[in-house]
Amino acid sequence: MPKGMIKFGGQLSVSDPHQSPVLIIGQTKHLSRITFNDVKMKLEPKVTEETFKSAVEMLHPSPTDVCSLYLNLAAVAALPTKCSRHNSPAQSHAVTKLVRNWSNGTDESIVIICEKKDAFASACAVARAYPLYSTKSSGMSTSHSVMVEFLIVNDENLNEADLQCLTVAAEGVQLAARIVDTPCSEMNTTAFLKEVEEVGVALGIKPMVIQGHELDRKGFGGIFSVGKAASHPPALAVISHTPEGAQETIAWVGKGIVYDTGGLCIKAKTAMTGMKRDCGGAAGILGAFYASVKLGFRSNLHAVFCLAENAVGPNATRPDDIITMYSGRTVEVNNTDAEGRLVLGDGVAYAQKDLHANIIVDMATLTGAQGTATGKYHAALLTNNSDWEIAAVQAGKNCGDLVHPVPYCPELHFSEFSSALADMKNSVADRSNAQPSCAGLFIGANLGFDYPGVWVHVDMAYPVHCGERATGSGVALLATLFGHESQQELLRNISPFEQANGPVLENASKKIRLV
Repeated sequence: MPKGMIKFGGQLSVSDPHQSPVLIIGQTKHLSRITFNDVKMKLEPKVTEETFKSAVEMLHPSPTDVCSLYLNLAAVAALPTKCSRHNSPAQSHAVTKLVRNWSNGTDESIVIICEKKDAFASACAVARAYPLYSTKSSGMSTSHSVMVEFLIVNDENLNEADLQCLTVAAEGVQLAARIVDTPCSEMNTTAFLKEVEEVGVALGIKPMVIQGHELDRKGFGGIFSVGKAASHPPALAVISHTPEGAQETIAWVGKGIVYDTGGLCIKAKTAMTGMKRDCGGAAGILGAFYASVKLGFRSNLHAVFCLAENAVGPNATRPDDIITMYSGRTVEVNNTDAEGRLVLGDGVAYAQKDLHANIIVDMATLTGAQGTATGKYHAALLTNNSDWEIAAVQAGKNCGDLVHPVPYCPELHFSEFSSALADMKNSVADRSNAQPSCAGLFIGANLGFDYPGVWVHVDMAYPVHCGERATGSGVALLATLFGHESQQELLRNISPFEQANGPVLENASKKIRLV
C-alpha cells in the first residue's frame, strides 16, 4: 500500500493476530449482539470462544474500557455508553483515542462494530489516529498499513461505493492533518499552493492564483497587508468544480495563515508555539474539496484559499495603518494579531463578487476565545441563517466534527469595531464581549449584513488539534453538511438535508429535514 494507506473492508477477512494485531471496537450493546463466529476469522487460533465471551462480559466502560484477548496483539474495546445531545452518537473522539493508544506502529487491523449511520464518522475517527507527518529518525513508522473492517448491525453490509466513500474521506482527513502538522519551514505559502495544485491535478482542475503584489494591484488589501512582510508572498488560490446543469453555487473559504507570529503586535514566546496550525481552516477545506469532488458533487463548488504568513519585518503592517479590503470597506488596524479576519474578509468578498456564490462557508482557526466559548471538541458556529445553524449542528453530530452555535447579533456586537477614521477597526474594543461572534461578524461585514444568501462561519481554533497532533478537522463536517449534493448514497443518508423523521424547514431552494 502507499505510505499511510488505510484500507476499508465491508466484511471481515482472515488474519492471525500474531502477524496482524487486531482491535475490535464497539458499544457494549453492539458487542453483546455478535457471536464469536462473527469475528473468529480475526482471532483464531490465538483466541478461543470462551476467552472472547468472557472479555466482552467483563467490559464496563467508564468512559471506555479495553480487555486484552491475546498479549498486546488482540483486544476488544467498549465505547462510552452515555451520549449527551451535544455529542456524536458514533463516539468519534473515543474511537480516535482508543485506536491511537492501542496502535503499535505495525501492520494491523481495526474491526468496528456499529450501525451503518455511524460508519462514516467512525472511519474519519480512525483516520485521525494515523497522522502522516513525521521526521523522527527512529521509532514508530508512518508507512505501515491499516485494515479497517466494519461489522454492521441492524443493516446491510457496506458495499463497494460505501467503502470508496470512506477511503476518499479518510484521505481528505489525513491530507488536512498532514498540512497542519507540517512546520512553516516546509509548509510556507508556496508549498501550500503546491498542495492545492496537486489536488487540482488529482481532480483534473487547474487552480487560479493571485500572488504577491498582484494582490495589492487587484484590491486584496486584507491578504496583502497580512503577508507582505514574509519571504514567501501571500496568495489567493481558487479551485473550482463546475458540473453541467448545476443549480447552486457554493464557496468554501479557508484561512491559510501558514504561521502567525502576531506581526508587530507580536505574540509571547509561549503563545507562538503551535501557530503553524493557523492554516487549519484552509487545510480542512482542501481536504473536504478533494473528498467531495472525488465522490461526485452535483453543484458548483469553489474552494478559496487565503494564504499568508503573518511575519515581522520592515514591510510589516503597523498598528494605525488603514487598509482597503476587496469589499471596498476600509479598516483601521489596531491589532496585527487579528489577521485571520482580514484575509477571510477578502476571501468571502471575492466569493460573492466574482464567484457569485449564494452559499458561502468560511472556516478558520480564528480566535483563542473559541476554546473558552465552545471548548476543545466543538467548533464555534456563526451564521445568518437559523436553518443552516440547526443543519450544521446535526451534521457535526452525524460525522464527529462537532460544532456549537454562538450568538449572531450584529446590531449588538458589531459596534465593537467602531473607528473614527475608517469603516471599522480589525479588533474589538471590549475583549470580554462575545469575541468569537465579533470576530466572525468582521468577516460577515465584508459580505454585508443584508447579504441575501447563506453565510456560515466556523471557528475551529481548538478542534484543529488534539495534543501535539492535527485532527484534520472540518473535512468530515463539510462533506456531511453538503452530503445532499453528493452522488454517494452514504453521504446523502447522513446529510441533515436528506434525513427524515424531523421538521421540514424551508431554506432558499432547499427543503431541510432535521432529526
